[in-house]
Amino acid sequence: MKAFQVLFLIVLIIPFAEIYLLLQVGSILGAFPTIFLVVFTAVLGSWLLKQQGFATFRRFQENLTQGQIPAYEIIEGPIILLGGVLLLTPGFLTDILGLACLITPLRKRIAQYIIESRIIQDSSAFRQTKKADNNALEGEFRKED
Repeated sequence: MKAFQVLFLIVLIIPFAEIYLLLQVGSILGAFPTIFLVVFTAVLGSWLLKQQGFATFRRFQENLTQGQIPAYEIIEGPIILLGGVLLLTPGFLTDILGLACLITPLRKRIAQYIIESRIIQDSSAFRQTKKADNNALEGEFRKED
């Protein structure tokens, strides 16, 4: 199955699963507690998105100032964004997936899997640069007429 077909099925199936779960939880808890839970997870998602996003951005800047490649932070940023979007989306299935993206140990494992897998292995952003040759002279030159 091609990636577009899989994505299309996911986009088609998730809303039906969310509606089913909302109806099931609503029949057990009632309408107002279910609505409260959905709103609560949206508020929790926005708070976690802000907190985790700033922490990751701070680590990103610290790595840059130390001259290190912020590989994990580059991967964690989009994962945090995806987690926030999933938590803001009404429904319990997306809330579980969003929480998995915003919980630090789980997010670090996801980022480690992405970095170590072949997904971005050939990306130039994560290749280590070779150290400069100690025998090379650096400087500027100007061609005089």
